[in-house]
Amino acid sequence: MMNSIDVYDLGSAPYRAVWDLQKRAQQSLIKQKRGENSDHKVLNDILFFVEHPHVYTLGKSGDSTHLLKGLSELSSINAEYIEIDRGGDITYHGPGQIVGYPILDLDRHFTDIHKYLRFLEEVMIRTCADFGVSAGRIKGLTGVWVGQEKICAMGIHCSRWVTMHGFALNVNTDLSYFQHIIPCGIKDREVTSLSKCVGHPVDETEVKDIIIKHFADVFNVKMNKPDSVPDTYSQFSYL
Repeated sequence: MMNSIDVYDLGSAPYRAVWDLQKRAQQSLIKQKRGENSDHKVLNDILFFVEHPHVYTLGKSGDSTHLLKGLSELSSINAEYIEIDRGGDITYHGPGQIVGYPILDLDRHFTDIHKYLRFLEEVMIRTCADFGVSAGRIKGLTGVWVGQEKICAMGIHCSRWVTMHGFALNVNTDLSYFQHIIPCGIKDREVTSLSKCVGHPVDETEVKDIIIKHFADVFNVKMNKPDSVPDTYSQFSYL
């Protein structure tokens, strides 16, 4: 039987609120694996789409000196800084960027983190190709690149084979915000966006639909768009 992933578009939402939501979703799937869900309702895997206000996040293995602005200066660019529990170094999230958080029980797919990251990269590579942008991988570096410029950053956290965090695809992103960090801790690479590559703004709704299509193909799953958020997560008022 084909696995299903429920897709929820959270619109624009603060980073910390969605981080809490991810953790709650991850723990719900872990409890389900243990047989601890009280109502015995089967929860599907989840893909959250979201756009965050300006924020810099640092992974647990990252170097805080890769934030080139002082914390007191961030208010001048309407940004905040948060240290989080994913892998990877520092990155930026903001308007015009499509962030995807797959909360997947990899026991339903394959228990291989490297393969999972390669699959996420493949979804993004195919998505870029649909806009005429030739993107690919650079050996030894996670993420998706157009030439020597990163177009999609990735970082995940996995507990009991249930994932959280995910990918950030620059679509209509203000790339000047990357000038305040060493993106992903890589000093000799730049960043780019779909809109920069194609020379005009890109419809973000169309991009999300294309991501969903390729996610279904690459992971061999059925993608659902439920009308409402499951009761498990209904206490989050911003939803």
